[in-house]
Amino acid sequence: MASGSTYLIVRPEQGGILDLAKYLVLGDIRSGVKFLEFENPSGAEQLPVGDHRWVIVVSIIARKIIGFFGKPLEYTGYVVDFFLNLLSQNGNLLGLLYNLLHGKVVIPRRGTQTFLSTIGHLDGRIDLYKGQDLVEQLICDSDSGQSSVNLKMGNRALMDLCIMASKLAYENAEVVKDVVHHWKASYSISMHFVDFYNCWNDFQKEMSTQVFILCDKPKDASLILISFRGTEPFDADDWSTDFDYSWYEIPKLGKVHMGFLEALGLGNRTNAETFQYHLQSKAANFSLSKSDDVTGNSSKGPESIPPRTEFGLEKNGSDHSFDSEELASTVIPPEALEVTAYYAVKSKLKSLLKDHKNAKFVVTGHSLGGALATLFPAVLLLHEEMEIMQKLLGLYTFGQPRVGNRQLVSFMEAHLDSPVPKYFRVVYCNDLVPRLPYDDKTFLYKHFGVCLYYDSFYVEQFLLFIVMTCIFSTACILKKVDEEPNKNFFGLRYLIPEHLNAVWELIRSLTMGYTYGPEYKEGWFSILLRILGLALPGISAHCPTNYVNSVRLGKERVVQMSSLERASFLNDG
Repeated sequence: MASGSTYLIVRPEQGGILDLAKYLVLGDIRSGVKFLEFENPSGAEQLPVGDHRWVIVVSIIARKIIGFFGKPLEYTGYVVDFFLNLLSQNGNLLGLLYNLLHGKVVIPRRGTQTFLSTIGHLDGRIDLYKGQDLVEQLICDSDSGQSSVNLKMGNRALMDLCIMASKLAYENAEVVKDVVHHWKASYSISMHFVDFYNCWNDFQKEMSTQVFILCDKPKDASLILISFRGTEPFDADDWSTDFDYSWYEIPKLGKVHMGFLEALGLGNRTNAETFQYHLQSKAANFSLSKSDDVTGNSSKGPESIPPRTEFGLEKNGSDHSFDSEELASTVIPPEALEVTAYYAVKSKLKSLLKDHKNAKFVVTGHSLGGALATLFPAVLLLHEEMEIMQKLLGLYTFGQPRVGNRQLVSFMEAHLDSPVPKYFRVVYCNDLVPRLPYDDKTFLYKHFGVCLYYDSFYVEQFLLFIVMTCIFSTACILKKVDEEPNKNFFGLRYLIPEHLNAVWELIRSLTMGYTYGPEYKEGWFSILLRILGLALPGISAHCPTNYVNSVRLGKERVVQMSSLERASFLNDG
């Protein structure tokens, strides 16, 4: 291991159920070590004990269960996707029966502009709710010769664009192009598709990190948007990443979720040294020998990342060239840069900002995509890409998991909270994913950014803190919530309310079209998910439909709290 590196890797496959029981109940170190690989150059005790131990056991059990059902889940996903597209492309059930009788059945083909993902079938909306408002802002900024889109908590137009782009990121490249073209045709602005990337994920060992880029117009753009794909419903590896507790400690940044770093192509737990190679600051004095392979494995090993051409990575007509000075300074093989999300997106973003002098960029994502969207600017800051970061307009995430510890929180808040907040983290009600990985008084993972929390009535929460300034006077402070209620989800006191709320959400789904209009009507597949949510309320609450509705229907409510109640609220979990 390279000097100075600290990390913890949880490996569920290395031990059995008996070892797990001994580690949890008896605190047997020998049994626990089977599941854990850790490094601490300081020599301090690194093996988790106490509160940490049982949470790691829960993580291991969850990942073992997910791994056991991984292949059946994958095959189920193929069948469900095919069946949903078969129905939609043949006019639903009656149309399919008619086409069968007349020998005109349309067979869905993956990768085409008519083949939608599971997420696309759960929520088929593609129109921007406040698209014209956003258009007017961008045109105004263009006329003034500056890019100054006003990002604030009440900017629903930009917020809606971000959640719709986050939802769109689940689709294939052809669908993404088609929807962006639809936006271009629907509004008086030249919404421009830039590029689509399907990148190498070192955790999953496949091309599964999906991201696309668009801008508001092909020339003199004011806005560039980067959207990362989130957790796919039938992808066991995506869910396993969310439940993973493994971390790598980065100097200056702190401890960061290892699976998310791997998804960005910034290291590989098979050879943990690779994280240090990718995550050094620009000023660090570090050199690699020619025999070192920073793509994630030893250059002598059989698992080294093959050349770009072996992946069949499509260019989609765009220039994917990379800066030669950057290559020379980092000594990273070009084929690694072209197939990993961080380097591919950073290179394209640099090129776009050079071509569009007045443009600023927004990064967004839902679920796992939100975590990647958060880490992307974090690593840009680590690499001292200040010229790029000066152009950051904002970061919007929806239902994202936690990505790092308190040190990362301090680092990011120092850069994203001044002079105005730039990071907005949207959480819907009982969504399970924002409560992962676990967090308590002694645990690692912490959230940061402005939390926009919506309950099941789509009411956005404010807290009014009443602070006793002296014995005769008080002061009132109006503030957004710092953390969503029930921040760890699994508390027993919330068990019954969570399931009762799932019943309400099912009832609500049956009336949405009548209450709010036809565009909010939920189809049979969405209602089926609500029914499944009666057993797994945290999973159904994670659906992007809830986030689209929260952004479009959200109302504000002020909750009055004393300073003592505030302390109790923030420590609850």
